[in-house]
Amino acid sequence: MKKLLVLLCCAVALTAGCSKDKSAAPSKAPAEKSQAPEISVVSLDNQQLTLAALKGKVVLLNFWATWCPPCREEIPSMIKLNTFMAGKPFQMVCVSVDEGGKQAVQEFLKNSGYSLPAYTDPSGQVAKTYGITGVPETFVIDKNGLIVKKVIGGLDWNSPEVIAFLEGLMK
Repeated sequence: MKKLLVLLCCAVALTAGCSKDKSAAPSKAPAEKSQAPEISVVSLDNQQLTLAALKGKVVLLNFWATWCPPCREEIPSMIKLNTFMAGKPFQMVCVSVDEGGKQAVQEFLKNSGYSLPAYTDPSGQVAKTYGITGVPETFVIDKNGLIVKKVIGGLDWNSPEVIAFLEGLMK
């Protein structure tokens, strides 16, 4: 019985997500149904992106890290979702919180064969603004810039329910 309890606790801890270093205290996370705070992130090919530039699109703002097992587990479903949403008013923004920055992300994507719309947050300001406490954490932002959903931990982003929810936001 004791072993079962320990295993259950471990499973819950793993599915919740990976902890971030708590030394840099995050800001309070923005609430659902509130305006999404502006961000400025940099793509792997050094292009700057802001939320303001995505007005009119549904945005999946995902905070992740290459070393995080739940993040790695959800990547294939994110790739499928992003492929399915091609040509629609949708933008996936995957912000890495890796200390190794751009180089760590590029190396991970090259070695894994994954292709994600990956961005970095060199100053850590975006993660702090969104008050993330671990990864993965994802914010779904509607076409008007409102946060409609916050997801803590990994998710099957390619499920019919998620796709229906996102498509509903595009109407």
